[in-house]
Amino acid sequence: MTAPLRIDFVSDIVCPWCVIGLKSLEQALAALGDEVTPEWHFHPFELNPQMAPEGENSAEHVARKYGRPPEDSAAARSHIKSMGEGLGFTFKGGPDSMIWNTFDCHRLLHWADKAGGSAQAHALKMALFETHFTRAQPLNDPETLIAAAVAAGLNAEAARDVLTSGRYTDEVRAAEGWWRDEQDISAVPAIIFNGKYAIMGGQPAATFEKVIRRIVAGEM
Repeated sequence: MTAPLRIDFVSDIVCPWCVIGLKSLEQALAALGDEVTPEWHFHPFELNPQMAPEGENSAEHVARKYGRPPEDSAAARSHIKSMGEGLGFTFKGGPDSMIWNTFDCHRLLHWADKAGGSAQAHALKMALFETHFTRAQPLNDPETLIAAAVAAGLNAEAARDVLTSGRYTDEVRAAEGWWRDEQDISAVPAIIFNGKYAIMGGQPAATFEKVIRRIVAGEM
């Protein structure tokens, strides 16, 4: 008998571990097959809500925010690239990579969910991840975001209208605040199963599969 599984996936577009977490969870669900029926819900989180529109060099950002030297950033990029390869995702970041304000990305994701449900939001999230991490395109450029929306099967003019109108600003701010203030989410990815069981970080697929099996079996 197939068990329903609600998945609340809280993440940011400029978070590489969010990509790894999402791809690993997809692999786990593929391994589980018909044992579960996932019900996806994607939620916004901004790692850098005060980031200026022009963005910042990622290595400089990490050094300033976390006090890590450049060589640590290089080692982290190499590790993330390797993990991405194992999950079928290409990270092409280097020392010149940028990090961006992602609020407009989250407004588009909110619209995608309203327009086409979680499947559409899922497709747009992956398109935005590829835009940022694989093609290193600027997330502060509306045309870049519109192209990602089109790649996800969404209408270009409708996406442009969302971006230029400021639509869904209040809804996204409220959602961010709820996860941050009411649910105490301070890092991403945060993956919550059936509204009860939270896993933090980009865990291996085997870890997700083990946890889901325990949830379905009533062992958690």
